Amino acid sequence: MKIILFGATGNIGQRIAREALSRGHQVTGVVRDPEHQQSPDPKVTLVKGDATDADSVASVARGADAIVSAISPRPNARGLGAPRLADAARALLGGARKSGVKRLVIVGGAATLEVAPGKRLLDTPEFPAAYKAEALEGAESLDVLRKEGEGVEWTFISPAAEISPGHRTGRYRATGDQLIPDARGRSHISMEDYAVALVDELEHRQHVGRRFGVAN
Repeated sequence: MKIILFGATGNIGQRIAREALSRGHQVTGVVRDPEHQQSPDPKVTLVKGDATDADSVASVARGADAIVSAISPRPNARGLGAPRLADAARALLGGARKSGVKRLVIVGGAATLEVAPGKRLLDTPEFPAAYKAEALEGAESLDVLRKEGEGVEWTFISPAAEISPGHRTGRYRATGDQLIPDARGRSHISMEDYAVALVDELEHRQHVGRRFGVAN
C-alpha cells in the first residue's frame, strides 16, 4: 500500500511510519518544512505539503492508496503557525477527491469520546482548561468529516484519554464513541499500539465512515 502521511515527523506520525514500513507498506512523509526536518526512517521520503490546502493535498497524494493525517494543532518549533484541525479536515477531504484517493484516516483526540451517554470527556469539570481549545478544534474536525465526508472513505481514530510513548504490545481494545477505562479506571494507550491500530484499520477497513477509539 502506498501511504501519504501528513505529520510524519511528529511523535505519533513517526510511529505510524515505522509500523507501516514494518508491514511492507510504502510511506511518503508530508511536512511543511522538509528542509528542516529529519525523516523518521531512511525509507521515508519527506516532501513539502500543507494539510490545510486541498490543492497541496491533491498534489502530493496522487497515485497513493491512502492518506493519513497525524498533524498537530500546535505551532512547530521553527515558528510555523498551528494548523486549524477543521480547516485540515476540509482540505484533506477536498484533496482526496481531487487526487482520486478514496481512503483517508485521521489521528484524532480523546476529548470527544463519551464518559456517559451524550456527555463527552471535554464537557466534564475535570477536563484540563489548558487543552479545551485544542479539544474543541478536534470536535469540530470530526463534525466536518461526519457532515462533509460523503464520497471519501474516512476514518477518525481517537486514542485513550492518555497517550504516551511506550511499548508495542500489538494488543488494544476498540470502542465506538465511548471512552473505555481499564480495571483500575485508567484510560491509556501507548503511541506504539495506537500506530498498530491505525495501520490495522488501513489494512482491514473495519470503521469506514465513522470514528472509533482505541485503548490498551
